[in-house]
Amino acid sequence: MSEVSAGITGINGWLPEYRLTNDELSTMVETTDEWIMQRIGIKERRILKEGATSDMGARAVEGLLKKTGTKPEEIDVVICATITSDYPFPATANLISDKVGMTNAWSFDISAACSGFLFGLQTAASFIKSGTYKKVVMVGADMMSAITDYTDRTTCPLFGDAAAAVLVEAVEDGFGIRDSILEVDGSGVKHLKMKSGGSLSPPSHETVDAREHFVFQEGQAVFKIAVSKMADVSVEIMKKNNVEPEELNWLVPHQANMRIIEAVARRMGIPREKVMINIEKYGNTTAATIPLCLWEWESQLKKGDNIILAAFGGGFTWGSIYLKWAYDGNKNND
Repeated sequence: MSEVSAGITGINGWLPEYRLTNDELSTMVETTDEWIMQRIGIKERRILKEGATSDMGARAVEGLLKKTGTKPEEIDVVICATITSDYPFPATANLISDKVGMTNAWSFDISAACSGFLFGLQTAASFIKSGTYKKVVMVGADMMSAITDYTDRTTCPLFGDAAAAVLVEAVEDGFGIRDSILEVDGSGVKHLKMKSGGSLSPPSHETVDAREHFVFQEGQAVFKIAVSKMADVSVEIMKKNNVEPEELNWLVPHQANMRIIEAVARRMGIPREKVMINIEKYGNTTAATIPLCLWEWESQLKKGDNIILAAFGGGFTWGSIYLKWAYDGNKNND
């Protein structure tokens, strides 16, 4: 008996209405539109003014279920990749399940920063391949504005808020998630983290006054490592699966920095027209960037397309997933 193939059978994204432009940011910190565009490639980012991560996730899932004709009670498992959970506990996935009415699902969160969607997608696929579950919802959602220091000109231009969700089910043999390479290196904590708020450094007047409950990043170090790791793992998965650059239909990179995206594509030998890029409109939405790209490009995706997803995140986490798209996107797109 052959192993069950697991793949994405539907996708939906959700974005807050408010647009924080570079011009508005320049009234908050010493920066300019030109500086941000040259160094990062972001023009604007969406900001959630009311609500929390679970609210964005719930809206993305509601749209997903409607698009795919799936009833909430049919969902077996809900996974949410996030680093901006509503609470330390319970899991944001639990809250999304409750808000959407997925009463038969058990749910949990994955914390892998910008690689969270990849880690969650591989987990979801494993549940389907096991034969134990039939329908898994994987959500990538982050309200990065909640942990962004808008007095820090080096980090505040980077991040935005968004959510996107995919339905993972059994698909035709030979399609869906074919392979993954997922890696971590905990020594990277010194370069990219939130300094306080956890058990090592619980919240206190001192930690709040020191502004330690926001994203901390040593940008230059992270840039160099991100380019190297994302490129290495993407080239490795292509070689492992005998996929030549001309056979790849799409590269879907994490949207952290335009220069990182361009460097990874060059290393892989992939032309820009085969790279999904929306960083200019949304910024870095952490676990939501990759599914947001797939959602925006859904109508262009064709059954059998060779796609590589690649990400690098804090702590450090990184990885790539090779998949064959399981359906014609224009048939499942509102």
